[in-house]
Amino acid sequence: MVSSIRRYAQILDILGQYGLGIGLERLFPGRARFRLPTPRKPGKAPEASTVYERIRLALEDLGPTFVKFGQIMSTRTELLPPEMIDELKKLQDHAKPIPFAEIHTTLEENCPDLELWFSAIDETPVASASIGQVHKAYLTDGTPVAIKVQRPGISEIIETDLSILLSMAQRIELVFPEFRLYNPTGMVDDFAHQIVKELDFTRDGRNADRMARNFRNAKGIRFPKIYWEFSSPKVLVMEYIEGVRIDDPEAITALGLDPHEVGVRGFNAYLQMIFEDGFFHGDPHPGNLLVTKEGDIVFLDFGIVGILRPEKRQNFINLLFALSTDDIELMLRSLEGFGIAISEEDREPLRDDLYIMMHDFGGGDDVGQLNFQLVVTELTESMRRYQLRVPMNLMLLLKVFMMVLDIGLRLDPKFNFEKEVTPYLTKLADTNTLSAGYLKRASMTLLDSADAILDMPRNLNLMLRRLSTGTFKLEIVDTDIQKLQMALDKAADKLMVGMVVASLVVGSSLVLQASPFTLPKEIGWIAILGYTAAVLCGFYAIYHVIFLKFRMER
Repeated sequence: MVSSIRRYAQILDILGQYGLGIGLERLFPGRARFRLPTPRKPGKAPEASTVYERIRLALEDLGPTFVKFGQIMSTRTELLPPEMIDELKKLQDHAKPIPFAEIHTTLEENCPDLELWFSAIDETPVASASIGQVHKAYLTDGTPVAIKVQRPGISEIIETDLSILLSMAQRIELVFPEFRLYNPTGMVDDFAHQIVKELDFTRDGRNADRMARNFRNAKGIRFPKIYWEFSSPKVLVMEYIEGVRIDDPEAITALGLDPHEVGVRGFNAYLQMIFEDGFFHGDPHPGNLLVTKEGDIVFLDFGIVGILRPEKRQNFINLLFALSTDDIELMLRSLEGFGIAISEEDREPLRDDLYIMMHDFGGGDDVGQLNFQLVVTELTESMRRYQLRVPMNLMLLLKVFMMVLDIGLRLDPKFNFEKEVTPYLTKLADTNTLSAGYLKRASMTLLDSADAILDMPRNLNLMLRRLSTGTFKLEIVDTDIQKLQMALDKAADKLMVGMVVASLVVGSSLVLQASPFTLPKEIGWIAILGYTAAVLCGFYAIYHVIFLKFRMER
């Protein structure tokens, strides 16, 4: 609990240092009274020209959880302003390497036969990220391998930060109701689901194995082999492969390879992942794609993957066809197929925006990556303008497409999106490359619709017969009607009590005015008792109606 409170105070302190104190005071009034002393980093004098830059710098100082969160949020272009998206895209998942002695401790805890498995481990890391770092090593038979080791204590840090992030998101929704539209708690929940997966390195390895199986017959595409006998949730041992970054055309040319051919092959690999496998590499950062001297493209880092079920694949195919053919209705159906709810009042103005957007996109015979980037930017801006909630899988898909196209453009400035993707989509349509599951679902939908049409005359005849015989039963369930009935019942009860009291008063008064010679003495006492009871009931009714009603209104 103390560490959690101290971490909370540290987060508030860092955010305050970057000029975000005004919002913090509204979120946590009087936060300075509860802040624990936290050491400041020496030489910290943040100077940023915009608030978005300060947010990005603050996330970098807050550590791995917040850096990852910023990277995930950089894909939510339909929610966040473009200036903020540009800053979040600058976040790099690099971290200062930790001493090998700490890494060695983790290795000993997770690899009981460490000395028997590896003949040597290079103490200088090949790569260092926020969750883990990679070291080159050699098996006892001399095979070079890469060991990905989780940073000590990182899971506890992330768990603490996630609870703080969730509480902050809940507080934002409470204090700033206008931000509920962006669903901050939902964003944090999605992020937590993703980062918890990344903490399990065995999931990373299974993703690599699955992609390797999908591409077992493809030439020029490689995935590192996973050595499962040496791996665990915190240590992943894989094949060590050397190569140059895929976004370095000079280095690729020096290997005697054609950068354009490499770019097209990588692009086609992603097309297969998305449209045929429904399971794609979700982080095509140039550092995660290498080109070997043999010309193979090697994929690395499988912590983030995208999943597209058959119907979602078809929706994305329809979306791309809509972009190529300027079909507005097909585009709207594709977006709704991804679960995007479009209100009726926004449908017509959205059609107008899409019409202008697609004419800008298809405004020439040479539709390249720059035009596609323009239309995706405008599409996400339209979603943000009409406050449409877009699922994470669609935003991840668009992000991957943009990153892959950007790599293609770096390798060849004449890389043409439509030229490369249209033949592939045409081939899918010509060969009816649709999954059995999608066809089965379509056929079942058709059969259900046919059954409903055939049953319509019989159901209509039954309803008319019941109406004519008076056996038609209409059930109305409405809580307001029930409340009205209860209120009328209470009013009737009060009216009846009032009438009884009035009768007692009038009757008792008449009895008391009568001559004592006319009525027996006992009758007089009964009249007095009735009169007294009526007066008491009257005072209680006045108290109940006036005083209690006044108290309820207050």
